[in-house]
Amino acid sequence: MRAQGDLLQVTIEKKKNKSVASGHARTPKKKKGGGSDYDRNVGHALRSIYQKTVDETVPSEMLDLLGKLG
Repeated sequence: MRAQGDLLQVTIEKKKNKSVASGHARTPKKKKGGGSDYDRNVGHALRSIYQKTVDETVPSEMLDLLGKLG
């Protein structure tokens, strides 16, 4: 199973390979919202990773260490 970050990296590499293979840099398609599909995909991936990080529980070992500092 791939992590979300791995999926983002694979997507970026595929896009780079397509532009290199064609011999020129591709201009991202613009939508009415102002951003390209690529920008929206990256933004969605980053928001998803951030939310998963926020939702993670703090390990009890870390809470114990923090308690000893205070």
